[in-house]
Amino acid sequence: MAPEKSAGCLHLLWCFERRFLAARALRSFPWQSLEEKLRESSDPALLRDILQKPSGAPITLHESTAIVSHGTTGLVTWDAALYLAEWAIENPAIFSHRTVLELGSGAGLTGLAICKTCHPRAYVFSDCHSHVLKQLRSNVLLNGLSLEPGATSDPKSPMVTVAQLDWDVATVPQLSTFQPDVVIAADVLYCPEVTVSLVRVLQRLRTCHGDHTPDVYVAFTVRNPDTCQLFTTELGQAGIPWEEAPPHGQTLFPYEEHSEMRILKLTL
Repeated sequence: MAPEKSAGCLHLLWCFERRFLAARALRSFPWQSLEEKLRESSDPALLRDILQKPSGAPITLHESTAIVSHGTTGLVTWDAALYLAEWAIENPAIFSHRTVLELGSGAGLTGLAICKTCHPRAYVFSDCHSHVLKQLRSNVLLNGLSLEPGATSDPKSPMVTVAQLDWDVATVPQLSTFQPDVVIAADVLYCPEVTVSLVRVLQRLRTCHGDHTPDVYVAFTVRNPDTCQLFTTELGQAGIPWEEAPPHGQTLFPYEEHSEMRILKLTL
């Protein structure tokens, strides 16, 4: 195959990888161009690469096709959730045999990826919206995980809980029941009010654990620098030190490739 044709095929394959399983983006994929490349090529490598690309543990999600549905943005998967899932898959030791609490789980992709690849002892999905919680429970069951205590006989399968947790009204006794070793959150810094609420609930979590404080990782897309600055300012005022986690190396999920995403590690 000529170099220019090979480069074109590689670009198409790269586009397909980035958009694979992303139903909202697949409509814009250049299907006609792909068909032409496949017809012109005598080498089946492109098609073989596309067909063989999916690997590892599958995740099945039911989610909304609308960004806002039922008055919430929590029924779709956002980019930072995909980014945090990739980071977790490359850092399984952080989650292995530990109890994980996820704040603002949304559709549940990050947690499902961690449950299937990182082998936590227990995983708590949490959110506050009734429709999000209903969808979360459905997605957990859809992926072969049980919500019944002690129902699994597989030692690699974690004990999974879906909890209603409103950051503004959550009490220290309520948060104490989770006893997490790790706390994560993804794409929850989308407005100043929610950002402040997140810091307040982290402060309450800090008072629950005494000397045993959880590791905290917050992933976010930098959409508005002012909101990100507000988050770090609020952390400083709350006396919560933070540092940026090193980026991961491999891209597994489709998201906007030009988005700036970060993960902060907090010390409660």
